[in-house]
Amino acid sequence: MTNIESTKDQPQPNKVISVTLKTLMSFFGIAILSLGTTFLREGQVGLDPFTALNTGMANKFGLSLGTYQLAANVVIFVFIVLLDRKKIGIGTVLNMVLVGYEIQWFSAIYKSILPSTVNLFTILADAIIGLLLFTLGASLYMTADLGVAPYDAIAPIASDRLHIQYRIVRIVQDVLFMLAALFAGGPVGIATIIVAFFTGPLITYWNTHVSQHAVTSIDRFSTQPSFKGVGTEIVELGRVSYGAVSHAYKMTVHTQQRLSGYSNAELAGRLNVTKKNLDNAKQIYDNMSAQYEMLKNEAKRRHDNNDETK
Repeated sequence: MTNIESTKDQPQPNKVISVTLKTLMSFFGIAILSLGTTFLREGQVGLDPFTALNTGMANKFGLSLGTYQLAANVVIFVFIVLLDRKKIGIGTVLNMVLVGYEIQWFSAIYKSILPSTVNLFTILADAIIGLLLFTLGASLYMTADLGVAPYDAIAPIASDRLHIQYRIVRIVQDVLFMLAALFAGGPVGIATIIVAFFTGPLITYWNTHVSQHAVTSIDRFSTQPSFKGVGTEIVELGRVSYGAVSHAYKMTVHTQQRLSGYSNAELAGRLNVTKKNLDNAKQIYDNMSAQYEMLKNEAKRRHDNNDETK
């Protein structure tokens, strides 16, 4: 049997079910991203560069954040259509329409439930929760691969056309928007700097341990959809999430048990894998440590300023 015949015999995913579930994944990712942005906003530690600029401009024009951000997204959307329409999908539309209004909605809920007092604890809590939710939401909606937000499409298009590394283009883009937000009177703060420079490793972590597994579950379920399959995939996703936490411990025990039985080639292979995992973990730890120190210093500065004004 040829490879082509073998492929034909294999069940193919139901595209309608697959796209529907990935649309829901993108929708929930955008909602989580908006909730994370709300924590950053209410903690008064600054917003991501794009939202910070839109907030400042919305205040200048007397518009709501949702309305102005939608208008700004439409302008960028037109250029994306002209330059690279492959970046556009249902996720693009969901992001450009929902984020601004969801931030307003979540902010109203936040203010009605949580105290408005800004102190050391609330600054740190809002900043850490906000950054974790913001990066998780970004990971979910981008991994669904149904198009990216107009703002997020700028860097990859510029990178392709200018032949410059994406990472460099994205940092330049975020810094320019951060400066524009500063001049517009937007809420630029310590979190704005963190989002502009340090969120990459966190998004990569969520991609590896949550979002890619969610997409795999969707693809598997859409191949053989059933009510039983729904429960199976939910259990599987929970198992994978738990596995992400316990993986390091299990690998350590496994290595201890088999250390003496490794051949030279196996030992070299384990060394390479462990070194790579260690480098990835160190990068995430270093970035999170840098973020924590920056947030702690900002909280201390605000606390000192409050004491001086009393």
